[in-house]
Amino acid sequence: MTTEKIDLNNLDKSDWKTYRFDEIAQNISERVDPNNTDLEVYIGLEHIDSESLHIKRHGTPDDVNGIKLKFYKDDIIFGRRRAYQRKAGIATCDGFCSAHALVVRANPDVIDPALFPFFIHSDLFMNRAVDISVGSLSPTINWGTLKHQEFKIPPIEKQKDFAELLWSIDHHINTEKKLEEALDYTRESYIKSSLLKYRSGIEPDLPAGYEIKRLDELADISGGSTPSRSNDSFWDGDIPWLTPTDVTKHEGIHLSKTKEYITKEGLKDISNRVYPPGSILFCSRATIGFAVINDIEMATNQGFSNFICNGEVSNYFLYFMLQHVTPELTRLAGGSTFLEISKSSMRSFKVVVPDKMNLEVIESKLLHFDKINREISKKISNSSVLRSNLINQVF
Repeated sequence: MTTEKIDLNNLDKSDWKTYRFDEIAQNISERVDPNNTDLEVYIGLEHIDSESLHIKRHGTPDDVNGIKLKFYKDDIIFGRRRAYQRKAGIATCDGFCSAHALVVRANPDVIDPALFPFFIHSDLFMNRAVDISVGSLSPTINWGTLKHQEFKIPPIEKQKDFAELLWSIDHHINTEKKLEEALDYTRESYIKSSLLKYRSGIEPDLPAGYEIKRLDELADISGGSTPSRSNDSFWDGDIPWLTPTDVTKHEGIHLSKTKEYITKEGLKDISNRVYPPGSILFCSRATIGFAVINDIEMATNQGFSNFICNGEVSNYFLYFMLQHVTPELTRLAGGSTFLEISKSSMRSFKVVVPDKMNLEVIESKLLHFDKINREISKKISNSSVLRSNLINQVF
């Protein structure tokens, strides 16, 4: 199937007909008591990924109480609560789901069941679903309102071509995601076998040339701070100023810009420092473990422990090591409002450092994994955007 059969940019919709949603789909409203059922699969909204047709997780009857909704294989489970999350997945077996969902089934006389899931994921449908939701804290769709909504649907004889095109793209995305999952598994296996961890109180049996080092033997470690928000002269300057939100939403190792900038006066006010390119800026408060290597000089707020390597190890190796030992570092964190690792705990934390040859090999392989992962992630992102664009061109 190719787009040559369909000119999506010039679709003739003159013969499309308008239908109410209850003519397009049936609402399946069978009830299930989790304590009295032979069904083994429970689907909650937490099991459905936003923007995905595929449900990859599920629970069991033991996980829930209260009356639920039955679904059958190939039904669509659509999250009617917080519809803006765009959760609508295809059931792969019989089971029951949260009452905060709607179970809908295509009417094959109006819409091809193979095309129906893409219609549900279209902006046309999802935006309408959000518009008719009621409630402020947890806006929810009522079937009584949804069933009267009207949508234009292509003639049934034209729908097969649309469905084939969209499913071919979806299959391509799933293939890329499986490749990504396989790469992640291989990478994690390699990390566990190559980046050894120091176990306190346990006499280590290390390969020849490996050593145990404190983090402050490998790098100068310090933190940042925040200039007074009430002094305008401290802000909107030329010095990039990093916060955890810059890092948690960032993909990749390197970072070259921040959302906020401070002035030299602001930097002086907080006795902060500017970290040279190649520093490791590691979140040590709240979102512990997120990290980047800066490509330009920048300062940070107090949510970071920042590393300037002294040459004992490379910044890349230490970056990967810090991510690997994040669970152990997190156990050292304290705080009532949010977890934070103290600078003293960070400096005294011990890691296993390979000999120079193995260190270079490990670093090289991990950088290669990272490069491939970013390439695959970009392909998935591009393919997903293409699929969304095509869905919205069709509907």
